[in-house]
Amino acid sequence: MAALMLGQQARQFSTSVIRQKLVKAPITVYGVEGRYATALFSAASKQNILDQVEQELGKVSSLIKDPKVSSIVMNPHVKRSFKQKTFQDGLAKSKVSPITFNLINVLADNGRLTITADVITAYGKMMSAHRGEVSCTVTTAQPLDAASLADLKVALKGFIQKHESIKLETKLDSTILGGMIVSIGDKYVDMSTKTKILKLTKLIKET
Repeated sequence: MAALMLGQQARQFSTSVIRQKLVKAPITVYGVEGRYATALFSAASKQNILDQVEQELGKVSSLIKDPKVSSIVMNPHVKRSFKQKTFQDGLAKSKVSPITFNLINVLADNGRLTITADVITAYGKMMSAHRGEVSCTVTTAQPLDAASLADLKVALKGFIQKHESIKLETKLDSTILGGMIVSIGDKYVDMSTKTKILKLTKLIKET
């Protein structure tokens, strides 16, 4: 029993001993998923396979979305060993690196396979920061035409440093009526028609 526990502890990504040796991630992602992603980033960085692991996690993500796999992995009544084998069989076909394979084993050992998608998302955020990308989400009521999108990209550059680039995601939400909502880095700007109307309505009620 003692030997088994020691073996499991040696494979932990988030013990204090391992944490001291971690390669510092470009950003801090909090929570359990953040600890696993940070350890994964460190391990991949030491072997110079950050991009490779990111691509492999894409395969893991696809595997999770498979109904047959998710019905097993996400089921709390299924034994950990069976969940682990299900994942391992799928990853064996994808021929992922030992680092990615070990991540899944550790998650399985700790009963954390259900947060795999969160770990992948956290790692993606770290990789974006590593590449100097600043995530930006722009929500509009109607799709932006090419000219408006080009003007927007130019305007958004004013929010970032010269060595950074924007990772832009556009979303549609008809409920905002018009205008746009911009979320870039830690900044949030609501220029939607809906918000303007709400503010005006509130002002009228107060007068």
